[in-house]
Amino acid sequence: METLKKLKTVFLISALVITITGHSTAQDYKAIQDAFATSYTNEKAGEYAKGVEALKKVYDESSYEINLRLGWLTYESGLFTESIAFYQKAIALMPYAIEPKFGMTYPAAALGNWDQVSTQYNEVLKIDPNNTIANYKLGYIYYGKEDFTTAYKYFEKVVNLYPFDYDSVIMFAWTNFKLGKLREAKVLFNKALMLSPDDKSATEGLGLIK
Repeated sequence: METLKKLKTVFLISALVITITGHSTAQDYKAIQDAFATSYTNEKAGEYAKGVEALKKVYDESSYEINLRLGWLTYESGLFTESIAFYQKAIALMPYAIEPKFGMTYPAAALGNWDQVSTQYNEVLKIDPNNTIANYKLGYIYYGKEDFTTAYKYFEKVVNLYPFDYDSVIMFAWTNFKLGKLREAKVLFNKALMLSPDDKSATEGLGLIK
């Protein structure tokens, strides 16, 4: 009988702990959801600092979602170094997620740290080799550096995946032109005109080939 009473007592205590824990978790979720909702309202109004403040009130270093959101809002606030720190935490928490890697390229680019930007795009490609955004952006970066051979590699991959995408086709056309592949460039410039009739860039390219 005594044993039965003890078991009932243990059961009641356990049930109470579960109830309290569940209630506490529900409260935490509600507070976080409210903070996110407030941050969206603030962002829409252009009040990024207020959005940051709302989320920092419920900040949890182990929360991927909060770090990711703060990475974006601090970037919008012009706090680029702080933004990078939040994105780095998000990356550490979810190493295989590509969204924080893309996110981190914004403040890194704003700071002019193109090596860091390239690193993040390459990290994306390690996870998703055919990611068209990362391939296109790396192609664009190397084109800007006048490393047309490397740019060619990235643009070629994107055009193979999306043969009738204007941005990729026109950049691949110019890359071929810069490498002296005039026949290929002419074909691509003409294809760009199918996508964008009277396109100035394509027309200019064709004019230079003539």
